[in-house]
Amino acid sequence: MPSRAKDWLAERDLEVARRETSAGSYEWACFISHQAAEKAIKAVYQHLGGEARGHDLDGLLEGLASRVSVPRPLSRRAIELGKHYIAPRYPDAHVDGPPFRHYTKTEAERAIRHAEAIVRFGRSILAGP
Repeated sequence: MPSRAKDWLAERDLEVARRETSAGSYEWACFISHQAAEKAIKAVYQHLGGEARGHDLDGLLEGLASRVSVPRPLSRRAIELGKHYIAPRYPDAHVDGPPFRHYTKTEAERAIRHAEAIVRFGRSILAGP
């Protein structure tokens, strides 16, 4: 069976995150950025013949570290993006108010930049040496 690793790179997810930011849906831009990063990391696992489960981006990157060189700044980006997995989607993740009230354009733009860096990392591993 041919590898589907490239299908997981989630370039379109980044496009959607940018559109959501432009539309003012900052919480969704943050969540989709997390998803783009998660898919890129899982693309690397598949490329290397492995499989990854879960949504903890930093933990997923840590699991790759024994097989590929993971730049340290990616871990910090993954930790920050990890905060956008549940909170943007569920009202009870916040003390009060709907999720959209807790997100800003600056946060959305930052989440997109973090996801872009992780997607670039994934793309570089899939491209090979």
